[in-house]
This record gives sequence, C-alpha cells and structure tokens, in this order.
Amino acid sequence: MRIENNNKGENMNHKNFLDLQLSEIGIGTYLGNPDPITNESYKNTIKKGIELGVNVVDTAINYRDMESERVISEVLQEVDRSKVIISTKGGYFPRDNRLKIDNITKYLKEEFIDKGIITKDDSTPYGNILTPKYIDWSFEKSLENLKTKFIDIYFLHNPEDQLQIVSREKFYQKIWTVFRLLEGKVKEGKLRYYGLATWNGFRVEESHPQHLNLYEIFKIAKEVGGENHHFRFIQLPYNIAMLEAFILKNQPYEGRYYSTLELANKLGIYTYISAPLLQKRVLRNFPENVKEMFKVKKDVHVPIQFVRSTPYVGTVLIGMSKVEHLLENVEIENYPKLEESEILNIIQK
Repeated sequence: MRIENNNKGENMNHKNFLDLQLSEIGIGTYLGNPDPITNESYKNTIKKGIELGVNVVDTAINYRDMESERVISEVLQEVDRSKVIISTKGGYFPRDNRLKIDNITKYLKEEFIDKGIITKDDSTPYGNILTPKYIDWSFEKSLENLKTKFIDIYFLHNPEDQLQIVSREKFYQKIWTVFRLLEGKVKEGKLRYYGLATWNGFRVEESHPQHLNLYEIFKIAKEVGGENHHFRFIQLPYNIAMLEAFILKNQPYEGRYYSTLELANKLGIYTYISAPLLQKRVLRNFPENVKEMFKVKKDVHVPIQFVRSTPYVGTVLIGMSKVEHLLENVEIENYPKLEESEILNIIQK
C-alpha cells in the first residue's frame, strides 16, 4: 500500500494515501450523552484538533442519536471543509434525538416499513440493516446532518452482524448491491471512498460465523466498480489486549494466510483503528521501565504508542470529547515510534 509519512510542517504526522493526507491520530465521536453540553465539548475539541493538524474525524449516524454528526456540521461551517476528512457509517437504525419520539415501534412502521425503506425481515436482532434502500436513506440523512455536499469515507457499520440472519452467499449478494449504490454516490460527487467498519468480522478465526473474507469483498468491489473502484478503507479494533488484527493469520490470499492488517496493505486498503484504549480499559499505572520500553513518559501514551507503531496501521481513532484529553493524547507526536522489531518483541512477551 502506498502510504507515506508527511509532517506537513506541523506537529501532527500525516499519511499520504491516494489523493488524501490523513492525520495519524483521528477523533472518534461515539461516547457521551446527546445533550447540548456534550455537543459543545465535542465542537471545541474537534475545532482544536483541526487547529493542531488532526484532520480525521470519525462518526456514525447512530452515534449519540445523530448528535455527533450534527456537531461536526457546526464545525464544518467554521473551518475550511477541504482540511477535514469526515467518515461516517450506516447500517444501524438510529434514533433521532431531536424528534423526541415516544413510540419507536410506531415511528419505525410509519416512516420506514410503510414507505418501503425497510421490511420486517431486513433487520438483525441488534438492529443492523444492509439493503440499498436503507443505506441510501442513511447516507442521505448523514449528508443532511453533516450539512456537507460530500462525505469523504462512508463505512458500512458492522456488516458481519448480517451473517446472523442470512447465508454467506446472500451476504455477499447484499454487499454487491450496496457497493453498487455507493459507487453511484461517488459518480454523483457525494462520496469519495467507502469501506467496512467492523468489530468482529476481521479479527476472528476463518471458521467463525461472523468472519469476513477481505479478498472476497475486495473482488466484489472490483466487479462492481472496476479496477478504479472506491472500496479503499476498513475499520477494526486493535489494542494491547486485542491483537488479532496484526497477529491472527485469518485472511486467505493466493495460497497463503495473512493477518487483516497485512492483507489490507497488500490490497491497497487503508486501515482506521478503533478502540486503541478500549474505552480506557487498557489504561493503568505502568511501571517506569514499561514507559521507557515504549519511549514515552505518560501512562496514556503507552497504548497509543503501541497501536500507532504497529506496521500497516493507518489512522488511530481515539474517542475525544474534551480538549484536555485531545491535548494530552496528541503529545504522542513528540515521541519517535517504535520499530517493528520492538513491537514484535513486546507482543512476544
């Protein structure tokens, strides 16, 4: 994969990928209540991040009942849109915090089932929907929430959840039809690239019911969009406690097995890493010798250093709703990364 580090004269490292320059650290917007106080805190944090060179902001239509997308829209009205790379996701049925719906079942029937956007059989037990009609609605609603003319990267949200209700053959057919929809969004100028944002799919054994075969999905993208298709991103969790993305050889390709990060690199797919801190569950008071091994001085920088130093990692998404957390997290850019041999040594320990 053609990724090159580029400092751009700022403290934040950026990576050149296709026609994008993506910051090494990105802001996630998943956590928090859908209230005005949290909104304002996110807005200040994102604006400060952009000022510091953090240009990747990740969200989803269902994050904070659509409030996360709407906060980003407020930021986009105040900054140069070309300086921000926005990714959002569709796949889960979202609540709309501003509609104050009393009866969600009635709302779902009247606004979605009766209008033919979804059927009763489309949803998994967890509310995941993967059909062209629903993703089209979700995509256009995200555009409306974000108040932007285009989305940089659109992720299908945890599509592996569909494997609970459909066969693998049917699942790939669904992926084909939705990729065709998204290639159409690209042609309309509403989208630059698309991908899959997963939790289990790319980090489980091949025999697991929710395993996703990256090369099979890549081939679907080529069939739909040709050699210049726009399936160029994946998102998956990786941290000190969840190593599968790097060490588990669960992706077959040309007679060999690779880890998901390795194969993504071979196929020219950029990786967003989610849960690098696992919602602070991997944070602890590390001994001084551990911090020295990671070449950092603060506890919070240990897990971030581990993830950003791992080969083939693109952008590390860290949930940040407060400016003070942002400022502390981006201090990692003051330290050199670990070498691949050092990462391997840490994993083997």
